[in-house]
Amino acid sequence: MADHDKGVAGQHPRRRGQGELEAQVLAALRQSPGPVNAAWVQERLGSDLAYTTVMTILTRLHTKGAVARERAGRSFEWTPVADEAGLAALRMRKVLDAETDREAVLTSFVTALSPGDERLLRDLLAQTAGEEED
Repeated sequence: MADHDKGVAGQHPRRRGQGELEAQVLAALRQSPGPVNAAWVQERLGSDLAYTTVMTILTRLHTKGAVARERAGRSFEWTPVADEAGLAALRMRKVLDAETDREAVLTSFVTALSPGDERLLRDLLAQTAGEEED
């Protein structure tokens, strides 16, 4: 029986959780001095990531609206548009948009909130309503 999670030399590195790599790429971009290329991001994330993997993540983040890109010669330079909270909100919106009965999904979500989260949501909705009246 092989033990695959020992982390011993020669074994495969642990698999990242869903969204973990996207969050790491966004964190690197937020630390950048301005627009940066994919090689800069790859360097910040460590040598175990292939350049093509970094490009794939950047492209996915661009598709989600979490990063912007500008043509720079034959490649792109990337800048963050969303932080980790913004990325989580994008994922939540994507899940909601995929459902046919939005009301049922939102109802289930709200009724499952803790009292503190429900209060926070009510406060945020009240603030948004107040801003719309101004």
